Amino acid sequence: MVKASRRAAVLCAGLLLGALSGCADAEGLHSDGPLEDVTAPLRLWQDSTPAPAAPEQRPGRPAAVPGVPEVASGDMRKADALAVVKADIATSGAQDRGSGRLVDARAVKLMAACSGDDCPVREPVHHDLTGDGKGELITAVDIDGRTSELRVYTAKERTVTRILARRGVLEGVEVAAGHLAIREPTSNSQYVSVSDYVWEEKNGTMALWSLTLDECRSLSSGDGPCPKAGS
Repeated sequence: MVKASRRAAVLCAGLLLGALSGCADAEGLHSDGPLEDVTAPLRLWQDSTPAPAAPEQRPGRPAAVPGVPEVASGDMRKADALAVVKADIATSGAQDRGSGRLVDARAVKLMAACSGDDCPVREPVHHDLTGDGKGELITAVDIDGRTSELRVYTAKERTVTRILARRGVLEGVEVAAGHLAIREPTSNSQYVSVSDYVWEEKNGTMALWSLTLDECRSLSSGDGPCPKAGS
């Protein structure tokens, strides 16, 4: 009876009976009231489109990081993480020309003025994201206590290469089975957006695989609330 009821619940989503919408459960068909008229969305400002970004201003493109030693083993565990981040942020800032597409200007200033442990760079994490058995470098620059610049690097033919750049409010970052998921707050404090990235061999970068909503875990775990709605 349970299986039959579930099948009926699924099938009812595709049934339109006259002017009524009905679902079949253990008690048979019932009416949910008249259907509303369905209209196509109204597209606003159809004649206005943004100008395309210049090739060097597209954060999704892989980019070699100049001024750092090659990694002969191909494993980013052998690279100086802080030197990589400082070189990348400085180069991105120069290419960005203040547009903010590649990097937050505040991050550029922070990294140019810091040294050693004074730099607002998160502890590097190494995880194989490309499937070659070697660790990529995952880290982030914390800008103002809320916004961060997430970076992922690999060694492509020995050259240190950035394969993901993402600015956001990092409510959580997770890695599993070659996926890198970034959890960020939304305007609804009960939910977070989850951007799931995977390695794309063709373009040599971490590509967006899916974008979903998930419940704020801390609401059920009691570890503390998600960021306030609208923040």
